Amino acid sequence: MPGSLYESSNLDRGGNNRKKRIEEFSRSSREKIVQSKNKMFSKFTSILQHAVEALAPSLPLQEDFVYHWKAITHYYIETSDDKAPVTDTNIPSHLEQMLEILTQEELERESGETGPCMEYLLHHKILETLYTLGKADCPPGMKQQVLTFYTKLLAHIRQPLLPHINVHRPVQKLIRLCGDVLAAPTENEEIQFLCIVCAKLKQDPYLVNFFLESKSRRNESKIPGGADGPKNAALSPDTGQEHAEGGDAAQAAASTSSPSNNNNNNYNLVSSLLNLTKSPDGRIVVKACEGLMLLVSLPEPAAARCLTENTELCELLTDRLVSLYKALPPSIDPLDIETVEAINWGLDVYNVKEDAAVFAGKRPLISFLSWLDYCDQLIKEAQKLAASVMAKAVRERFLVCVMEPQLMQTSEVGILTSTALLNRIIKQVTSEALLQETVNFLLGEESEAETPSAVAHNPVRHRLIEHCDHLSDEISIMTLRLFEQLIQKPNQHILHSLVLRNLQERNYLENKPPEEREPVENGQPHDAVDLEEDPLFGDDLSPDSRLSSDWLSPSPSQSPDHSKSDGKTEVHKIVNSFLCLVPDEAKSSYYVEGSGYDTYLRDAHRQFRDYCGVCHRWDWRGSPKPFEKCNLELPFFEGHFLKVLFDRMGRILDQPYDVNLQVTAVLSKLALLPHPHLHEYLLDPYINLAPGCRSLFSVVVRVVGDLMLRIQRIPDFTPKLLLVRKRLLGLEPEGITIDHMSLLEGVIVLEEFCKELAAIAFVKFHATASSSP
Repeated sequence: MPGSLYESSNLDRGGNNRKKRIEEFSRSSREKIVQSKNKMFSKFTSILQHAVEALAPSLPLQEDFVYHWKAITHYYIETSDDKAPVTDTNIPSHLEQMLEILTQEELERESGETGPCMEYLLHHKILETLYTLGKADCPPGMKQQVLTFYTKLLAHIRQPLLPHINVHRPVQKLIRLCGDVLAAPTENEEIQFLCIVCAKLKQDPYLVNFFLESKSRRNESKIPGGADGPKNAALSPDTGQEHAEGGDAAQAAASTSSPSNNNNNNYNLVSSLLNLTKSPDGRIVVKACEGLMLLVSLPEPAAARCLTENTELCELLTDRLVSLYKALPPSIDPLDIETVEAINWGLDVYNVKEDAAVFAGKRPLISFLSWLDYCDQLIKEAQKLAASVMAKAVRERFLVCVMEPQLMQTSEVGILTSTALLNRIIKQVTSEALLQETVNFLLGEESEAETPSAVAHNPVRHRLIEHCDHLSDEISIMTLRLFEQLIQKPNQHILHSLVLRNLQERNYLENKPPEEREPVENGQPHDAVDLEEDPLFGDDLSPDSRLSSDWLSPSPSQSPDHSKSDGKTEVHKIVNSFLCLVPDEAKSSYYVEGSGYDTYLRDAHRQFRDYCGVCHRWDWRGSPKPFEKCNLELPFFEGHFLKVLFDRMGRILDQPYDVNLQVTAVLSKLALLPHPHLHEYLLDPYINLAPGCRSLFSVVVRVVGDLMLRIQRIPDFTPKLLLVRKRLLGLEPEGITIDHMSLLEGVIVLEEFCKELAAIAFVKFHATASSSP
């Protein structure tokens, strides 16, 4: 065969021809041949190994385990080419076999018993060696294999491994390697490894102390073999005698962290997860957030302090919240903000084109609300100390620095958008700590009674309450909705700050000896029927929804008729007082079927039951504060909030229909609250008010007096009123413009509001009667 390599070998005697032909082969060609031979040899070795394993009798597990580990170490002795990827070697196969052996050994033994293979792994510090090889990434891709091995080992082995010093120390070191490089090829393996560590800590929270690493100790520590010597790490004889085994776990934990010295501790597990939350891969981000959720919930105080003091978790939460808020358009329709679908963090799947077609700004709005939901859930799950610190960070870095300037601006468009966003934030927040900080930001922390001269001391509170009576009806309605949402939240300070602190001394009552007064006989309207036996008011009120039988009683100054033991006469007098406030000529519900007072009873029953469930733990039960213990000498001020509401209620005949609906909605929510002073002040028509004081009933009486005068100046008042009601109900099409439209709509709202108050009073009485012995 002329020209062949074998022919040139045969011509070796000639010498010159052989040298010339060898020089024709380039260096690159020789390297390719060598690599090809290595690959073929590796495949052949693997096939031969599997054939031998299939044919030869199985070795004892420990021998088999040692064989696979030594096969890995021999690779570093025999191989000179360290640039070949690890997938071209037998290392992945050997690691997988070692895992299978460890799993099989555990299944064959009693629970909690450590087998010889696991003893070998711990005694010879195999995990430490693998960490060194993974850090050097030798051969290329070894880091990925090491991460996978650690992850599967912790996931598949049921016995607790982390307490062993030769497990948690290399695990801690490997944690430091995670998240160092953004968008690294090993990100998926890194997050899987970190999450399994978090899951193990969630099962045994005390183990977290192993991962609060002393900064000074870390600086002094040396990595066996060094990053530049993976071969030395794999080959160095390791008898395992230098360090304590798992029995010294408690000593290791004590040396790893000290609760009194948290400022000198690193929480590398949190830091690595925080780095991975910046990944461009959304799936990695979600998994990292899940890992953080597990860590903040650990009950260990030392870990909670380290998490909030020595990591950037608070900064991550608030900085991203601020950046997402600032990415919102300067103007968004409040209805879009209110009605956008509920957001759950981690499920933020979207289509940019579809979102843009719905309304501009939907995508950034959903992103903001999704991250807000994560912050809220994180704080909700967090250990109490950590939750408080994170909530304060949200208040200081987001609410104060970003939201406050938005709320205090003068642009009506900006005010409307920021108020709508704040309303959505309040609606979405469920964590106790974050809700408390939000309330403190909005209303302040003062608990003493208000004075007229001090209402402006808290700028945000003052501005928001003033916005309830803004020149812009849209701003007024949105701010009233915000307060309606606020007073329904399970936070006692909200109600105390807005209304209760001004009623606690009952100095709205006249300060003179009680005098008997005759009850006002209002007569029996057609719909003031006895509903005591209504099946709606059976015994379905839970014990938490029932109130003591004395707090609902009217004020101390009452006629003998008011003190009947069954209270039935009294409740009907109160109900009829509200039902008869609006004169018959101003009533239009007579002519429309299904619009009687009893239609409000079902809603009032359900809402009052819900309120009682929320307020049960606030100890509001019992009678009003005894009259003789009240400081009636103090001048009464109803408070800024009630003052604005009463002022708007007094203008109900001249305001737009939507504004009236929102004002009465807020007042009815307050009337439903099961507090004895608030009930007395808002729902008892018979209290003797101190000079210059007003109550809800007195405000409505003045409105009715004004209405009686104005009715006489409007021709065909009743037919027009009925037509407007039918239009509002959609029973009549829009037609010609009707004069005095605001007045007619205001009268309709007034009549419905009085019926609603009557229903609330009746429901409260029934709850009290049901709880009586």
